[in-house]
Amino acid sequence: MAYKSLEACLTDLEKNNQLVRIKEEVDPYLEMAAIHLRVHEAGGPALLFENVKGSKFRAASNIFGTMERSKFIFRDSLHLVQQLIALKNDPVQAIKHPFKNLTTGLAAFKALPLKNPATKPALFQQIQIQDIPAIHHWPKDGGAFVTLPQVYTEDIDQPGIMNANLGMYRIQLSGNDYVLNKEIGLHYQLHRGIGVHQGKANKKGLPLKVSVFVGGPPSHSVSAVMPLPEGISEMTFAGVLGNRRFRYTYVDGYCISTDADFVITGEVYPGENKPEGPFGDHLGYYSLTHDFPLMRVHKVFAKKDAIWPFTVVGRPPQEDTSFGQLIHEIAGNALQEEIPGLKEVHAVDAAGVHPLLLAIGSERYTPYMPTKQPAEILTIANHILGTGQLSLAKFLFITADETNRLNVNDIDNFLQFILQRMDLTRDVHFYTNTTIDTLDYSGTSLNSGSKVVFAAYGEILRNLSTEVPLCLQGLQGYENARIVLPGIVALEARSFMTYDTTKVEMHDLSEQLIPHLSSLQTFPFIIICDDAGFMSENLRNFLWAAFTRCNPSHDIHGIASFQENKHWGCRGPLVMDARIKPHHSPAVEVDPATEKKINRLFDKGGSLYGLL
Repeated sequence: MAYKSLEACLTDLEKNNQLVRIKEEVDPYLEMAAIHLRVHEAGGPALLFENVKGSKFRAASNIFGTMERSKFIFRDSLHLVQQLIALKNDPVQAIKHPFKNLTTGLAAFKALPLKNPATKPALFQQIQIQDIPAIHHWPKDGGAFVTLPQVYTEDIDQPGIMNANLGMYRIQLSGNDYVLNKEIGLHYQLHRGIGVHQGKANKKGLPLKVSVFVGGPPSHSVSAVMPLPEGISEMTFAGVLGNRRFRYTYVDGYCISTDADFVITGEVYPGENKPEGPFGDHLGYYSLTHDFPLMRVHKVFAKKDAIWPFTVVGRPPQEDTSFGQLIHEIAGNALQEEIPGLKEVHAVDAAGVHPLLLAIGSERYTPYMPTKQPAEILTIANHILGTGQLSLAKFLFITADETNRLNVNDIDNFLQFILQRMDLTRDVHFYTNTTIDTLDYSGTSLNSGSKVVFAAYGEILRNLSTEVPLCLQGLQGYENARIVLPGIVALEARSFMTYDTTKVEMHDLSEQLIPHLSSLQTFPFIIICDDAGFMSENLRNFLWAAFTRCNPSHDIHGIASFQENKHWGCRGPLVMDARIKPHHSPAVEVDPATEKKINRLFDKGGSLYGLL
């Protein structure tokens, strides 16, 4: 279905019992986010808030709350997008089957943006930032944020919509030192197209014109997060996915999406930054206050009956999880086509996406060798870490499987497969003093940290135990040994103090365990943590706590470790220090008072209006 507006999509969802209207007045300060979180956790419907305190505009959330709902929204175009991507990977198919692929050719026509002949969108009214629903998501957030923005910029050397970039970079509307209605914050991370545009504008000493679209057809929001190859306009993708050409015009030199519900225009001047944040982000922690580009507000527009869409991010899974699943559904095998030998890849959502990547590759380099060992998968690993946003991966586990029975989405079995085959003297490869995800505070400073690749392939070297060995019970300085997964045990330790004290602690642990190396062969991984009960309670807890709290170069140790010709390895178990460090950002937590306030909308069974 080709939705002309966000309201058309919401009306369709309501007709199909996938949306609930909340008519009571709801406070955008914490309450709306808390309601969203509770409904999303229950797998509930999209929400339309009709009475937002302090604003005349309605707001909507949880639109993409489940993969089923996302596929429903794009039910008439998803297969066409998939066919177009498949044709790009194998264009010969279009020649061999011209009639079969006729519909994809018609769909490709929708990719062409349509310039609105009107000089000014007739349906828009001019408003101020203060008129927008000021949604404050988490208690320690620095102000109100836009969480589903479509940030549009053009290449100053090649202006025009076909060379433009549309990205989802969070926008801070209020708080900190921002002058209300005149200034907003623009936060973007590494490997984002907007950075190229700002860099070019800065070199010329010119301001970068920015348009922030909010709302409009749901295909526009998805396009803003779609990792498209450089040179392909997100607006063309929006047209194909939405089955409707992207409509636009220009006002005062700024591009305006004429289907958007809201448009904020402004300029970013060279060297103008202001503190942005904190913000409860998708790793489940607050991203802290840092200097980011300041956007001077020019004009703000809104449609008469505009709807403000938002989402809430926090410890995964959240609504943005469905975005990731939808992208994977759309992209199909495009990544495998780009990286030779790669069969499967999975950015683990429970670990915050970028901290943990699982991959299956091929081993075709040395079929003449009697002993199987990592070769091609090391090349593939380097290719992965040099590709787009995959390059932000911090932990990469990669293997090969000729039987094609291994599945990266079966995380438990995948990790066991690798741990059974990992040679800890050979298969651990560090990348130090490099870039990591901006939102990851496990590193040494903003955007800086390390990576590690675990590349294991070959015959089974060990069986994995599910019983805590005696040597891990009664250790000096450690307690409450718990099995996390077969071959992985968590040890509780005192709180982290400094890295100097940690070196002493890890040396002492190694000295205690070296006499027991033979009994530790079935446990290749030991996790040092603050709470072994939490770490071992379920797979989700382990993936989140272990991989978001570790900086590989600083927090990976080993029993009987060694360095030989710059290569690190260990003859006993590898030890990951997953304790919370003083430089880590705090985890997001709901506000108890707000939880009590929103109970008025839920029945005793925890159901919103009895519908969940």
